[in-house]
Amino acid sequence: MLIQRKIIHIDCDCFYAAVEMRDRPEWRELPLAVGGAADRRGVIATCNYPARKLGIRSAMSTFRAQQLCRDLIIVPPDFARYKAASMAMRAIFADYADLIEPLSLDEAYLDVSGQPHCEGSASRMAQEIRARIERDIGITASAGIAPNKLLAKIASDWRKPNGQFVIRPQDIADFMPELPTRKLWGIGKVTAKRLAQRGIHSCADIHAWPLEKLIAEFGRLGTQLFEQAQGIDHRPVASAERRKSLSVENTYAHDLTSSTDCQNALPELFDDWHRRMQRVQNERAHKAFIKIKFADFTQTTVECLCTAPNLAIYTHLLEQGLKRSAQAVRLLGLGVRFHESAIKPEQLCLW
Repeated sequence: MLIQRKIIHIDCDCFYAAVEMRDRPEWRELPLAVGGAADRRGVIATCNYPARKLGIRSAMSTFRAQQLCRDLIIVPPDFARYKAASMAMRAIFADYADLIEPLSLDEAYLDVSGQPHCEGSASRMAQEIRARIERDIGITASAGIAPNKLLAKIASDWRKPNGQFVIRPQDIADFMPELPTRKLWGIGKVTAKRLAQRGIHSCADIHAWPLEKLIAEFGRLGTQLFEQAQGIDHRPVASAERRKSLSVENTYAHDLTSSTDCQNALPELFDDWHRRMQRVQNERAHKAFIKIKFADFTQTTVECLCTAPNLAIYTHLLEQGLKRSAQAVRLLGLGVRFHESAIKPEQLCLW
């Protein structure tokens, strides 16, 4: 007999900021952000809800955030404390599920199908988990409960902060039509805009398109849209997903204004990447790539097939990328993508 999946998605509320407020309770009602300094091209990693009410958000420049709130408290990230809180949460998760898929320090899927806790109620398990996180770790988390990962992640955002929402199998047909396409997995701003140009704003709009037409218009994305709009997601909770890449990057306090400046910055990046690669086991490099973000915030990536990248290869990829814009450079990154079992024929790297 096939057991109906019960998936819980746990997502902490403004995690980094929550840890800071836990340790400095006097900050709880004040606008607070975790991020880099404005004079070093800092970016906001996260902020608390008082700051969000003022229009501050993740990925915003610290300079812009301070323009919106002159009294904004900005603290640098302390990943040792954040990781400690994350590990404490995972210990709690392990009391309720064998299959746990962490997405980040503050977010995870739990497959609680067939678990005996709380008489098998996924909703009650989620309540207990959230209560233990608040009691034992001192921060709050929201939860989504659903028959699959897609819907569980959507549901966890429904009652934020410090809430939970359930989408039962019998609710899916009524729930999905009004859902905006931007809530679907893998649909970012660019894809949402492309869909809107074709009159697709919600799942109801997707329902109006036959599968064949969606595939003809959007290719593989068409199949994904067709299934997701019906609340279908067959992805299992994967407790040990393979690393797909390893990279390093740096945002420079002052723009790199010439090709020579960029080339001079490469050895430090390469050495940092090489040290990290020494700690990666059982992975084979498949591609080498360079990432460049220009002063106008446009970015480009150049890559080639390569099993043993060296500084000369990255220098060549850098030269190729710099030809794509006359702008100065604010960020450089380099890394590798690891080998996968099924790889299509591609152009080999000649350098």
